[in-house]
Amino acid sequence: MTTPLSSLIASGTRLWLDSVDPDLVRTNRALGATGATSNPVIVADLIKTGRFDGEIEKLLAAGLDDESIAWQLTDQLVREAQQVFHPVWRASRGDDGYVSFELDPLLEDVQRGPAHADRVARYVELGKQWSAGHENRMIKVPATPAGLDALENLAAAGVTLNVTLIFSQRQFDLAREAVWRGARRRGDLARFKSVYSIFVSRVDVYTEKHVPQLSAAAQGQVGIVNAKRIWRRNQEVWADEHLPLRQEIIFASTGTKKREDAPWKYVEAFAGSDIQTNPPATNEQVQSSGRTFARQVDQLPDDAVLREIDEKVDAARLEEVLMQEGIEKFAAPQKDLLALIGQKRATLAISGTGS
Repeated sequence: MTTPLSSLIASGTRLWLDSVDPDLVRTNRALGATGATSNPVIVADLIKTGRFDGEIEKLLAAGLDDESIAWQLTDQLVREAQQVFHPVWRASRGDDGYVSFELDPLLEDVQRGPAHADRVARYVELGKQWSAGHENRMIKVPATPAGLDALENLAAAGVTLNVTLIFSQRQFDLAREAVWRGARRRGDLARFKSVYSIFVSRVDVYTEKHVPQLSAAAQGQVGIVNAKRIWRRNQEVWADEHLPLRQEIIFASTGTKKREDAPWKYVEAFAGSDIQTNPPATNEQVQSSGRTFARQVDQLPDDAVLREIDEKVDAARLEEVLMQEGIEKFAAPQKDLLALIGQKRATLAISGTGS
């Protein structure tokens, strides 16, 4: 029987889950998901459930500090998800079935982060460390100045990359060019795979606030137009390379932010190609929608809407504002995760004393 999610997958979209919750990974794999991604918010939410108190107690007993516990738990959750999706990786010969592992967001902390050169070196060091020995793990690096400067050496070292926090074609071009320079330094391109995560809904939040003069036809479409244009460029720039594995766009931040928008607004808009990383709640809403999805990824609004967007939306300003916000949102959840583990350290110790 055809379901909404199966029709989405049949249209040509690959579905990656925006979670590494072991239960949700299994549920969504059964629904057709072929990959997943992690971040500190996801890990923190899982810790809050209490389901991992036993693992935390073991790590505490081993003498690990809060930061080490955070990374050990993240590594464990990503490993478990990798096991679920490894058959996909094997069947696709390395073209699908990945789980993304995000490097330390505190490298981008505007207050405490290291100097630029040290950030770059640390990204390269951590990328090599956390990718070693993993066939279907992607290393997630942000398209910040330091992240971009680390990409060439990471790609040259054979690290499979998910470049995230991309809001503009300029960022995409810089990221792709750096990754490709690094890839060509390898002796063999048979295992070369890269993806580029384009954030969508945050763009429409930006235009609502900063470009209110957009017409009703254009407002709420900028994120879609922006991502589809980058998707088209990605198709064009790789076409002549004839690589064994696809270098793809991830349509990220696909959950809607406005109540009046249908939960499947972005899911439907990008149906037909590449990858969507959808939040679990979005997948649930899509699956219960009763809709049938067909290819729309290569369809744009009419020329009048495109002209209006190009005339009224300053792409450089959009990137500047969203990157400032994005970096803040990038580092803060890691701080929250570490604080949460510190709280667990206290409560679990008290609980253990009283037993």
